[in-house]
Amino acid sequence: MAQKDASVAELTKNFESSTAVLLTEYRGLTVAQLKQLRNDIRQDADYAVVKNTLTKIAAANAGVTGLDDELKGPSAIAFVHGDPVAVAKSLRAFAKANPQLVVKGGYFDGAALTADEVNKLADLESREVLLAKLAGAMKATMTKAAYVFQALPSKAVRTVDALREKQDTAA
Repeated sequence: MAQKDASVAELTKNFESSTAVLLTEYRGLTVAQLKQLRNDIRQDADYAVVKNTLTKIAAANAGVTGLDDELKGPSAIAFVHGDPVAVAKSLRAFAKANPQLVVKGGYFDGAALTADEVNKLADLESREVLLAKLAGAMKATMTKAAYVFQALPSKAVRTVDALREKQDTAA
């Protein structure tokens, strides 16, 4: 009983500290394959084989809802503490190479995710790439604005010079 309480407490802590949670079914994977998967996502997530009943209790304790339907059969969870997109990409790549791994769903940004939504998450570009694109777009906009603001005074000066020349030739 004390061991189960400790497991629930640890799982609850993992749910609360994770930016996302991705559920998988690992049936048919060897220990070596599971170790490889853990190594693949180690930088951004912790991957653990879990007991469904204890996981449901821990999820409820952490306020995570909508996972009960996915917590059937052999389950393992990637508790993401880094970039969820990178972990989703790694899981999808591993599942392509090892079809026994099945992504069942997840929880991200306060909502439960289906397996299709996790795959859509994997289709996104990484946070760094999106930030770089945003910075590039902002820089281009600011550069255009600088040219416009720089052109206004020089255009005004040219207009005044043209008017002065016109008045000089008229006089």
